[in-house]
Amino acid sequence: MSTAILTGPPVAESPLEDDLRSLGYDVVGAAGPDELRERIAAAPARGRVAVVDRRFVGHLHALRLTLADPRFTASAAPGVLVVDPVARPALEAAVVRAGAVLPDVLVDFVEAEGVVPRRPELGVLVAGVPADGPSRAEAEGAVAAVDGEKVRLRSAVKARDGFTTTFLVSPYSKYLARWCARRGFTPNQVTTASLLVALVAAGFAATGTRTGFAVSGVLLMASFVLDCTDGQLARYALKYSKLGAWLDATFDRAKEYAYYAGLALGAARGGDDVWALALGAMVLQTCRHVVDFSFNEADRPAAAAGGAGPGPAGPQGPGASPAAALSARLDKVGWTVWLRRMVVLPIGERWLMIAVLAALTTPRTTFTVLLAAGALAACYTTAGRVLRSVNRRTPRTPEAARALADLADTGPVAAAVARVPAPRAVPAPVWAAAGTAALLLTVLLTGTGSWWAVAAAGGYALLSGAAVSRPLDGRLDWLAPPLFRTAEYTTVLVLAARSEVNGALPAAFGLVAAVAYHHYDTVYRIRGGTGAPPVWLVRAIGGHEGRALLVTAVVALTLGHGTVLTLALAVLAGALALAVLTESIRFWVSSAAPAVHDESGEPQ
Repeated sequence: MSTAILTGPPVAESPLEDDLRSLGYDVVGAAGPDELRERIAAAPARGRVAVVDRRFVGHLHALRLTLADPRFTASAAPGVLVVDPVARPALEAAVVRAGAVLPDVLVDFVEAEGVVPRRPELGVLVAGVPADGPSRAEAEGAVAAVDGEKVRLRSAVKARDGFTTTFLVSPYSKYLARWCARRGFTPNQVTTASLLVALVAAGFAATGTRTGFAVSGVLLMASFVLDCTDGQLARYALKYSKLGAWLDATFDRAKEYAYYAGLALGAARGGDDVWALALGAMVLQTCRHVVDFSFNEADRPAAAAGGAGPGPAGPQGPGASPAAALSARLDKVGWTVWLRRMVVLPIGERWLMIAVLAALTTPRTTFTVLLAAGALAACYTTAGRVLRSVNRRTPRTPEAARALADLADTGPVAAAVARVPAPRAVPAPVWAAAGTAALLLTVLLTGTGSWWAVAAAGGYALLSGAAVSRPLDGRLDWLAPPLFRTAEYTTVLVLAARSEVNGALPAAFGLVAAVAYHHYDTVYRIRGGTGAPPVWLVRAIGGHEGRALLVTAVVALTLGHGTVLTLALAVLAGALALAVLTESIRFWVSSAAPAVHDESGEPQ
């Protein structure tokens, strides 16, 4: 149970106590600093402690935004200060040093203790401490003039999202979110329902019938509506959780890639093998995401003391480039905003396109159009990010370099090479591009199963080590992780496709899916400020260069031995999935996991 301690002069007929109890707080009072310290000490050890001025006047949702969001160690609004158990010593010290009980006084002393409270954006919501009767009447009138529930419902929707989500889904999914909140459903339950609906959609697609494809398209969009609803429910009810962070971060990819597999199975039933296209779509989409993640992490600002965590620098910051300035100007022109958001093919547009094409055409057509649109989006976004980086004027921070090193996913071979620093004259992306090009050209131009591919993978490992031998703090060093992902995933795709061994491509699909999960897991841990997965896991699963070496060697050793290649790839996929999932689940259900939720509105 959390505790709210009322301080300051008493106010007759105030609804404050009832509002606090409705938010799950046990309400007590304190007349002076000594009693306040006693109340803080007596509060349940695992609960939050809030100090609230009795004169507070404001919307219930303003209180909710301050008191009920579990993602922050401390929050403050006019007349309100709340801390979680970790920050409680800072509050106790603040009371001693301030010799006061009012939260608006204590907040400065809490900051002096190294805890910077988060101040929620209230917008038109009212939150204040009137000094006298007329001021209080005026504040109460301002509260009555604004519909707090309407604001709460509106704020449940991301301020920045794709066209499909904004205009075709959110206008009604937010009401579904409120309906779920009023009936006690949690965001995790809605997320799980979204996954189940998507898996059913994949099952219908796998039937290979026209009816199955049509139903699967409808169910895929139903899954997307639920996917929007879970985040809106989390924001509406302020129900963020560690487990929810993991579910939200991984289930979108699981749903999409499971649907790709369902379409490929359905096509196979009709005599059309599109597994290579399905795997290609997964590779392209994952590499596009890595470009986004890597670029955003490269703009990671220096960590502020007590700050709210990492995030990309804004386009108007001191390092803004001409490309960023142009982007900011275009954002002020309405139609260009939506055109640019649609061109990058975010999840709403992408799933709508897949659903419509699956229902009306064939899996081959669906994947062909998806690959073409995805390639266009990848060229557009990558070119824009490169232009911004070339003109960048501010240096990368050590935090950004560390994040990029974690995203690189360096294994034991490249790590050993990296102990010898590469020449400074050659930037990291050049080493990475050289290794990627050499590996992919060798795989494409030599016969399948050639030992030349193994040798090229060895060269790739050496060049990868050179790429990460120095801090990744150059203007374009964020390109290294996407190049590594492209090399590893595409090598698996090309070798499996050219082997012509029955079942090799589905097994390769599973292998890339397992590795991609590991890479997405890495991204969301970094976003939560907890760093990459443990080094022992990264080394145990080989790193990107180790897996490239292993796959090329497996193909060279097993090709020509029937379905041994398929079995080998399937075993490798299973072993990797078991290792990364076991450690990932252990982490995300542990106390160290962050409550990460994507509030950026960045396309997915």
